[in-house]
Amino acid sequence: MKAVFLDWATMGPNLDTGELRALLPELELFDVTADDEVAERIRGAAFVLTNKIKLSDELLNHCPGLRFIGLTATGTDNIDLEAAARHGVAVCNIRAYCTQSVAEHVFGVLLQLTHSLGRYAADVRSGKWQRSDNFCLLTHPVRELSAMTLGIVGYGELGKGVAKTAATFGMEVIVAARPGTSEERDDRVSFATLLARSDVISLHCPLNDDTRNLFGAEEFRKMKRDAILINTARGGLIDSAALAEALRTGQIAAAAIDVLPKEPPVQGDPLLDYEGDNLIITPHIAWATNEARQAAVDELTANVAAFMAGRQRNRVV
Repeated sequence: MKAVFLDWATMGPNLDTGELRALLPELELFDVTADDEVAERIRGAAFVLTNKIKLSDELLNHCPGLRFIGLTATGTDNIDLEAAARHGVAVCNIRAYCTQSVAEHVFGVLLQLTHSLGRYAADVRSGKWQRSDNFCLLTHPVRELSAMTLGIVGYGELGKGVAKTAATFGMEVIVAARPGTSEERDDRVSFATLLARSDVISLHCPLNDDTRNLFGAEEFRKMKRDAILINTARGGLIDSAALAEALRTGQIAAAAIDVLPKEPPVQGDPLLDYEGDNLIITPHIAWATNEARQAAVDELTANVAAFMAGRQRNRVV
């Protein structure tokens, strides 16, 4: 059976594919597949594996023998699921493979910002400590996490993982009601309450009609002036221009952004032009520890094995 992985380079180096290849001996790994190459590469394939390549109804029409689409991601927005169902193609995603990686990233950037680590390291490199009259140099604020409230938007696997880590730092954790609703429950607060109360807000919700540009100029005005925003979910949750302005004017204290609306940002983004040291931008790597990437391959392999055995596992179609 012909099998292809269309964007293997997105998975990074040094991964063990032995078990996957044992299931799919004819598997061909393509590091990168351009849009105009997809139809040819999937033609005749029974198994198509991908991370982010878009598979539309038109493309599926080119592949009548296709039986299985396996994703190395939780999100399925790159697949036309209705078309897959019509064509009788199974679609599986992977879940709970990068929780620890994302949680560690969130608190890595949070500690960087709250303890002013970059600023202090720059001060030492510039000789300010060496010229100090005291044994320590206290020129930037250092904030303790245990005195802060963490607001979480999106309380699935990743949101819960971040909340668990926050508890080890003694942080108070509040969770927003599902975007698009204003209902408060014992375990949820309204989005407006979360904006007003949170010292740190971490985003873990999907991108949809209710969450697109969830954070814009109005929301930043409602946040604390010393608040920190962290986004490891989807770039489209935030209005980039509004965030850059909020950081520039001190409307909020800082932000750490791992995702942008367009990736790679070949046409630029307002946040890429921002020069202040209260913004950390990373290239969509919160999920990407060695262990998490291998877990993604292992989860994909388990999905393929289950499908071959006639069992349901992580099926979305």
